Amino acid sequence: MTDRLSPLDAVHRSIGAKMVPFGGWDMPLSYEEGTLAEHRACRHGAVVFDVSHLGTVRVTGPDAFEVLQRAFTNDLHRVRPGRAQYTHLLDENDASVVDDIIIWWVDPETFDVMPNASNTDRVTGALEQIVMNMGGITIDAGDITSERAILAVQGPQARSLLSSVDDAIASVGRFDVQRLEWQGVPLIVAGTGYTGEDGVEIAVPSRHAAELWSALTTAGITPAGLGARDTLRLEAGLPLHGHELGAGITSLQAGLGWAVRFDKGPFRGSEALAAERDRGISRRLAGLVTEGRRPPREGSAVLRDGVVVGEVTSGNYSPELGHGIALAFLPPDASVGDQFSIDVRGTLLDAVVVKPPFVS
Repeated sequence: MTDRLSPLDAVHRSIGAKMVPFGGWDMPLSYEEGTLAEHRACRHGAVVFDVSHLGTVRVTGPDAFEVLQRAFTNDLHRVRPGRAQYTHLLDENDASVVDDIIIWWVDPETFDVMPNASNTDRVTGALEQIVMNMGGITIDAGDITSERAILAVQGPQARSLLSSVDDAIASVGRFDVQRLEWQGVPLIVAGTGYTGEDGVEIAVPSRHAAELWSALTTAGITPAGLGARDTLRLEAGLPLHGHELGAGITSLQAGLGWAVRFDKGPFRGSEALAAERDRGISRRLAGLVTEGRRPPREGSAVLRDGVVVGEVTSGNYSPELGHGIALAFLPPDASVGDQFSIDVRGTLLDAVVVKPPFVS
């Protein structure tokens, strides 16, 4: 099966992007300056990522709110139209996180549900099942991923540089969602991101994506690829589906119970998750730091007193800190300051538990 292409595919190739398959898409890993330079540009300046591989399921209609309440873990009563919310879709049987999602609540009856790259069909399938189970419900849920590109502008200088492109885009607040126009082009802009830095994500019609990309880079915003996006999200302690979330991993094990609202009423997987809450979790996601440049790696065993007690889910060298960092599942009694070791291809690295984010 051929990987899908971003509306900006030709642009990426024209500026020397290294393209890689990711979640069923062909996406830029890095550009000519490389991942390390792009990472530092985001931490100290501003970058633009093409994240068009993320899905967009547009849910509309008078019953859209209630269907999303039944589908996802968080409570939309806690926000309002014009705001975004982080939430989870759970497996009905074991409460595993099928996907972690941002919902852009665009207007009272319009919600853009943003799944991870390969999970759009799972989300639409879950919504269809909920509608069927509820009966007498009126919504429209359509995959509009192919109709738009999404550009994520991130970094401490993101807003100042964006202001030279468009003041209104630059002024969209953290987790706010606004419909805007840029040179006559309709946009939806949200104050969201995946780097730990300030910034916005911009949904632009596919045919206008190259124009907006050009305007952003002309303003001095550096192109960045998925390599930097991953090291940035790890420094920020943010989970990645397939690593910290996925089959066999629940919201509570991942330390994301704040995105679950049992008091709102039943949602998909709520009974299974409540049962785990009541009996207690068997493991908990934690941060680990190591000395030196050699990084922990995904799949590495974590040991305490010579006994394997956990596993690294994501690990890398932190460009900002100058040493290794990792997320790992550890026994639930592990606490900040505890000492462990990580087996990296036969070499044991001393590791200490910390509370993410690794870089604030």
